[in-house]
Formats: sequence, structure tokens, C-alpha cells
Amino acid sequence: MSDAIISVENLGKKYRISHQGERQRYVALRDVIAQKCAAPFRTLFGKNGSTNASVKKQSSAAVPPGPHSNGHASASKEDFWALKDVSFEIKRGEVVGIIGRNGAGKSTLLKILSRITEPTEGRVTLRGRVASLLEVGTGFHPELTGRENIFLNGAILGMSRAEIRKKFDEIVAFSEVEKFLDTPVKRYSSGMYVRLAFAVAAHLEPEILIVDEVLAVGDAQFQKKCLGKIQDVAKTGGRTVLFVSHNLLAIQALCQTAMVLRSGQVVCIARPDEAARQYLESAKKANKVEFTAKRDRPCIVSVRIDDAELEKGNMVVEVGFKSPYPLNPPVAGLVVSSSLGTPIFGTNPRFHKNGFGQPNLSEGVLRMAAVDLPIHGGTYYLSVWLGDWQTDFDEKRDVLAFEFRTGQRTSNAPGPDVIGFVDSQVSWSAAS
Repeated sequence: MSDAIISVENLGKKYRISHQGERQRYVALRDVIAQKCAAPFRTLFGKNGSTNASVKKQSSAAVPPGPHSNGHASASKEDFWALKDVSFEIKRGEVVGIIGRNGAGKSTLLKILSRITEPTEGRVTLRGRVASLLEVGTGFHPELTGRENIFLNGAILGMSRAEIRKKFDEIVAFSEVEKFLDTPVKRYSSGMYVRLAFAVAAHLEPEILIVDEVLAVGDAQFQKKCLGKIQDVAKTGGRTVLFVSHNLLAIQALCQTAMVLRSGQVVCIARPDEAARQYLESAKKANKVEFTAKRDRPCIVSVRIDDAELEKGNMVVEVGFKSPYPLNPPVAGLVVSSSLGTPIFGTNPRFHKNGFGQPNLSEGVLRMAAVDLPIHGGTYYLSVWLGDWQTDFDEKRDVLAFEFRTGQRTSNAPGPDVIGFVDSQVSWSAAS
């Protein structure tokens, strides 16, 4: 026990989720203000002298009805456990990978360990200072310059001004933002944000470094640089690193141990190769997955892979979607990745000049068919994006894992309608 720098016992985190029984029109603040401003003029120019009735009618229209008003069903609530009965220990100097599908509880766990979120039950013991990089710009003040944020973050971590000055030049050199050091960080790109934030977290010598998938925002060269720094931090500094990534290759190269989370519970804590195997096996149990529709924005509601087509060397994917308004046209993007997380094949209808010929759909199924997909037999992941012709609205990473048993054809260079390393004849269609 004394050697453990992180101890987690019976940890649980519960959220209350509301469900509206009946669909209602969204009323923005601008709508309410506009209605209020227009009310006096309606009073002046009301017909048949029914001024007061007009005012009352407009006022009632301006304010959204409550949950028990006419036309709206009562909102029901349920308990959702993002984490349940999670227990583990991590020793000083270990690099531990955390893997799991979207919604498995990874981010919730990291927020609790970073003391951002309070657990509902259980106990967490941390024996050292924690630096976390959970999302772009975490801990940065947008109005302050890069230089000022370095000192601010150092102070938050409990570093003295002298300690920060000692590491200042290394931080600036690593982040490669020297030219913009005295510019407010609100003007930084997301990549610049990440470079500086990671440099601060890694160089100010916390005992525990927590890194979420935020590194995916950086370019490939910077990601490689960060992975090397994490290895150096663990080996030479003896510090503990928790690293969340969908890139199984990075997990296996960087970590001595990996933890698999599924539905808020720990499936296993094992060597990275064994953890990756269990993760893949759990994802391969079904060829279709369904999701809860969101009422406020377009979203993916189901993804299905046709197993019979896989046996022939083809790939057919159907993406069900729902939107509160028509998409003109609806667009889905697909990426197939290897078991190590490397993108192999991807396509998107935006690459096609003629599109679908099926505009203005608010609900339906998008179908992609790829013929003679030239990839070797093995396990692959499918990630899916949903949008329209210009904007992406929803994404599901590593939503399904599937087994490919054929793929004997020699691959040519990818054509203009695909991304990745392999080429295929691709067609898209949409149906309501």
C-alpha cells in the first residue's frame, strides 16, 4: 500500500438524467427578447380594442411553458452511473494506459482523479501533486498571454516562482510558441494551445501526470514529441503517468500496464497486449450498435455492418441518423482503423461531385458500399461521423470492431473519394 501513489476504492459517480416525454420547440433568449420588444406595438395597433387580450396572448407565447403545461409531458428522471465499484492501485513511476469505447467512463475517472469532479461514493487517495491535460486550454486564462499562463499554471501546481523560472526556457522551447509568447492565448490555434499546455504540465514536475486524448489535436510530429517526453518523464523523473488514447499502438509502446473500462466498470488491468485483446473481443460481440437520439442536434442513432458482405471481401455499412431539422443533404464519414489504431481506409460523400440526390432528410439511413476492399485478414475498428455538406455534428469513435477474412487484391494508390492507404470502389446512398 505504501508504494501506491494512486489508490481508488469502490469508486462510483452517479448523474441524474432527465427525459422529456414530448418534443417541444426550442425557445432562445433572442426569441423572448424579440417578443417582449414587440408587445407594446401590438398593444397600440391591436384590433377591435382587444389590447389586454393581445398583450396576454403575446406574453404567454414569449415564455416557454413549464414541464407540466399543456402540450408538454412531464420530464422523467433516471440515475446513470458513469462509474461503479471501480477499485485499483497504481505504483509510483508507472505509465498506465486507459482504454475503452466512448461512454465507458474514462473522462469521468480522470476528472475525479484531477479533483475536478466529486465522486458519489468511494474514496480516492493521491500521494503527490497532479497535473492534468484533459481538454484544450484546461487551466489557461484566455485573456492572459502565454508567458503569464505559464506562471499561472505553475502556481496552481504549487510551484514557486523561482522553480517556474528555472523551467521556463525548456517549456518555451518544447512548445514552439516563442514567437507568440506575449500574445493572449485566446488568439492561439487549438494546436498552439495544446503544445503550450502539455509543455507546462510535463516540465513543472508533478508527481502524477494525467493526459487525455487531447494530444490528438496536435500534428503527428508533435504527438511523437509528446510521447517521447512522457517516456522521459516516467523513466528519468520517476513520475506516474495516466494516458488515455484510442491509439492502441501508442498504448502498447508507452505503457507497462493498461486498464480496460466498459460501462463504468474495470474489465481488466493487464499488460497492454492482453488489455488490447480483451478490448477488441468486447467490441466484436455485435455487428450493430444503437444510440439514444438527441433532441437538440443531429445525431447518429445506429451503425450496422453487413457480415455477409465482409465474407465476400466487401464492406457495407448502414448509419441511422435523426435530426431536429432537415439536413441538406445528410453526410456520414467512415474511417476503418487497424487494431493498433492506424487509419487504413476512409470515405465521405463530400468527396463525390454529385452527392446523393436525396436532400432535405431529417431521419433515415445512409449506406456505404465498398467493393473488393484490399486489406489483410484481421480485426479492424469502424469510426463514424455525421454531418451535412459543410458541418460535422456527431461522431462515434471505434463504434464497432469487425473481423475481415479476405482481401487478396493488390492495393492501388487511393482515389479522390477515399482516405487512408487502400483504394476501393465506393458508392453512397441515402433513404428515409
